Formats: sequence, structure tokens, C-alpha cells
Amino acid sequence: MVTTSTRIAHPLGLELDHIDHGYTIGGVFTPVLDDISLSIAPGEFVALLGPSGCGKSTLLRLIAGLEPPHGGTILAEDTPISGPGPDRIVMFQDPTLYPWRTVRGNVALGHDIAGRKDQASVDAAIELVGLKGFERAWPHQLSGGMAQRAALARALVNDPRVLILDEPLGKLDSLTRLTMQTELHRLWRDRGFTAIMVTHDVEEALLLATRIVVFSPRPARIIADLPIDLPPHRHRDDPRLLDLRKNILTQLGHSADW
Repeated sequence: MVTTSTRIAHPLGLELDHIDHGYTIGGVFTPVLDDISLSIAPGEFVALLGPSGCGKSTLLRLIAGLEPPHGGTILAEDTPISGPGPDRIVMFQDPTLYPWRTVRGNVALGHDIAGRKDQASVDAAIELVGLKGFERAWPHQLSGGMAQRAALARALVNDPRVLILDEPLGKLDSLTRLTMQTELHRLWRDRGFTAIMVTHDVEEALLLATRIVVFSPRPARIIADLPIDLPPHRHRDDPRLLDLRKNILTQLGHSADW
């Protein structure tokens, strides 16, 4: 496994200012985000926690530029986000690999669309996520964890300044998930990009993030913004982590479940 890599020269900082958003469903408007203001410093790892359906993934879509907010502004280094860009790459819960492309072909997808030929960077990304030797494998030949590694390589080969993670480990079995948590954290430390991750796993957020933002039920409002002042290498039985877990579960209305 490769343990070192080139750091991103300029991770991106983001500024969300009074974001409102919602959808019209069956002729009825449903508010999803309510007055969200958030500053994310370059190189932070921010985890978003909240009840299912509260609007966390919608907020990621707005940051990615996949749709504009109904109200408020999102700035990337003082520049309004008006659409998708190569500086902000999204990794979803499903790896969404093309079945007719090999691992190498899937990882090289962005390069192929852009007309860029850089086989060395594609091979380096594959090695970086631990898939060296599987370059010619087809998606149906991969385990769930290997498929997510391929999706991660596809994101990293484009050198994103912000990696947007929408429950990327949510469908993995527990042991594979533990391994991928370690790998994702290592890649963030080594590459230096800004990371924004939606997860429903409080422990996962505490193990990976430098900061956790907790949302209310829909329409989402920020109810807690917690810096995680723990060392990079964290242990699940650290008393400080357990105290933070109890605090977050209490914020989410689960004080009796910790």
C-alpha cells in the first residue's frame, strides 16, 4: 500500500451565507434548508450529521454546484459557485462504475472526457487506493470495498481541492467500512484537500472529522457546530471521543441511546 502522495497545493475554502432551499412536490413547496451559514476553512474535514432526510445531501449538491440555492450565496475563495467544477468532486454512496469499463477505464473517465492523456496519474491513483494489480478488472469482479476504492481513485485522479462525500461508506460491511475509514483519513492527511462528508454514523464522524456540524430535522438548521480537538490517530474507546458521542447523540434527540 502506498502511504505517501503529493499534497494539494491549495485546498479550497468555502463560505455558505444564509442558504435557503426546497422543492415543489405535487404542487406543494417543501422547505429543505433554512438559513444555513457556514464557513469551511481550506483543508478542514467537516462531517455533517442529522436526521435522515433533513437536507444534508441537498446541501452537498449545492456546494457541488449541481443546482443553485433558492436563497443565499455559496462562495469558493470569494467566487460564487454557479455550477460544477473540477475543483469540487463528489463521491456518492454507490460507486457508480461503468460496467463496460475496466478499473483503469473508470478511473480515467474524467481524463477521457476532457481529452487528457495522462496514464501515469491514472496508475498512480489506482496504486494510491490499493488497487494495483486490478487495473484490468471489470466492476462485476470487484467486492463492494474495492468498487468504492475505484470510485475514490476516480475522484482523486482529478486532484480535487474539495472532496464532497455523500455517505461513501454507508453500504459497506462493518469490517470493510473500518478499513475504508482508515484509508480515507490517510488520503485526506496525505493529499491535504478539503473534505465535506455526510454520514449517519456518529462514531465515523468522530474518527475522521476535524469538525462536526449537527442539523435539525427538515428544514435543516444548524443546531451545533463542534470542533473535534482530538489527535489524528484516534481510538474508539478514547474517553473524550465517548463524551463527544454522548453530546452529539443528545443534540440529535438520542440521549438514552448512547
